[in-house]
Amino acid sequence: MLMGKMNAHFRLMLTGAALLAMVVAAIPALAETPADTLVQAWAIDDIITMDPGEAFEISAGEITGNTYDMLVRLDVNDTTQVVGGVAESWEVSEDGLTYTFKLKPGLTFASGNPITAEDVAWSFERAVKLNKSPAFIIQQFGLNGDNVTEKAKAVDPSTFVFTVDKSYAPSFVLNCLTATVASVVDSKLVKEHAAVVTASADYKYDNDFGNDWLKTNYAGSGPYTMRDWRANELVVLERNDNYYGEKAKLQRVIYRHVKESATQRLMLETGDIDVARNLSPEDLAAISANAELTSTDAPKGTIYYISLNQKNPNLAKPEVREAFKYLVDYGAIGETLIKGIGEIHQTFLPKGVLGSVDENPYTFDVAKAKELLEKAGLKDGFTVTMDVRNTQPVTGIAESFQQSLGQAGVKMEIIPGDGKQTLTKYRARNHDMYIGQWGVDYWDPHSNAETFTSNPNNADDSTTKTLAWRNAWDVPELTAETNAALLERDNAKRAAIYAKLQKEVLETSPFVIIFQQNEVAGLRSAVQDYKLGPTFDTNFVANVSKN
Repeated sequence: MLMGKMNAHFRLMLTGAALLAMVVAAIPALAETPADTLVQAWAIDDIITMDPGEAFEISAGEITGNTYDMLVRLDVNDTTQVVGGVAESWEVSEDGLTYTFKLKPGLTFASGNPITAEDVAWSFERAVKLNKSPAFIIQQFGLNGDNVTEKAKAVDPSTFVFTVDKSYAPSFVLNCLTATVASVVDSKLVKEHAAVVTASADYKYDNDFGNDWLKTNYAGSGPYTMRDWRANELVVLERNDNYYGEKAKLQRVIYRHVKESATQRLMLETGDIDVARNLSPEDLAAISANAELTSTDAPKGTIYYISLNQKNPNLAKPEVREAFKYLVDYGAIGETLIKGIGEIHQTFLPKGVLGSVDENPYTFDVAKAKELLEKAGLKDGFTVTMDVRNTQPVTGIAESFQQSLGQAGVKMEIIPGDGKQTLTKYRARNHDMYIGQWGVDYWDPHSNAETFTSNPNNADDSTTKTLAWRNAWDVPELTAETNAALLERDNAKRAAIYAKLQKEVLETSPFVIIFQQNEVAGLRSAVQDYKLGPTFDTNFVANVSKN
């Protein structure tokens, strides 16, 4: 049930006495959001932490992208390029091993502390030593806890030097540094909140580098600060008046956790929110008839897929993996569940990324699937489970797949949960099947190639936990091919390597890739300059204003 108009505003903004006072003063008698605040409804139940050295979820990526800065950022107007973040300039040595960054002068964190090369170096050190999920993006350049202070160091307050272990394509290195794990954190502030921990075999350092504190707090320099986060409820961003660039146009941005499309649409129509982020095709079409509403969209580097855990002996059979690719009703899903919000796409590289292959060879074919299941010795089918985040279009796709599998004699039980629950179970390899989304961590083909085709250590205690690892897919040959692609500096040859990898994954992998997202947002007409980027951490809101 939709809350009363006044009560809705109070519920979404109770973030401390000071903020509450401002909100009370700002709320008008009619249902509309404050003029200096952008209120977005979005399913944010996937957020586990706000520490940029640990956060690896879609929603957290957007928050981090708006609240932290990196050395370099993806150029949203030309995704083949990067632009400076806190770095003013950079150069690469002739041997391709040393990257030297000069910082912009006079920068400060939101706290008022100066941003120095020492902060950059310590941010790299803490990310590597924390060794959380996104750490591999930096570690893949040969960095570890023993050498990181030599490989990523400040040579003076304004100069940061990053040394890699191989002569990679420079575009690959720079694109990796746009990932949120490379966010520059306020080392002075975070060190004040570092907790003493007991060293162990799993964690050999005597402090947590402020990880426990930074899970729910903020130490960045972006155009907005993270004011408050309440799991499965809201996130509040406040304008950072110490930001070195153009200041954000609005005082605050509030993300309200609302999963249901119909509820988001009603809230948008009544003015309780400014932006709706999870609209179904039907609700998206409906708002076009409302003169007070509009919409925007952008192709996203995000792939939706079904994964099959190879620890399950039935799912590990090659014939079963192939059969399941024939048991997705791609046509029906494309025409209903993802109409306007996605496009059928069966390869792991999204369109727009170097080397992407736009081929969709699989069609819905129950007879073919039955033939493959019989070949696998499973003529009478089997029983299996799927962990599903209870939001659309994921739930609808899971139910469609459940019905399709049933036609081939396979009984699938759907295990629903919020984003945090299903993702945590998936990361622990405790699933049979899982339906999820993977957004590129950086705009380079290796971002997806590594996670879908590389698994250097299939042991349960591996520190490299790619999607291939999560599904226990042990592929040493593909892993070697993926690593070799990094050393090819000719873009045309590199693209050909990724095209080959995609075709191999299509035929043999435990991934049933379904579609590429087209992100949409419904807007109140008062919202100006709201733009969606190619990745979730480039959905920038600093330029947004309201009439």
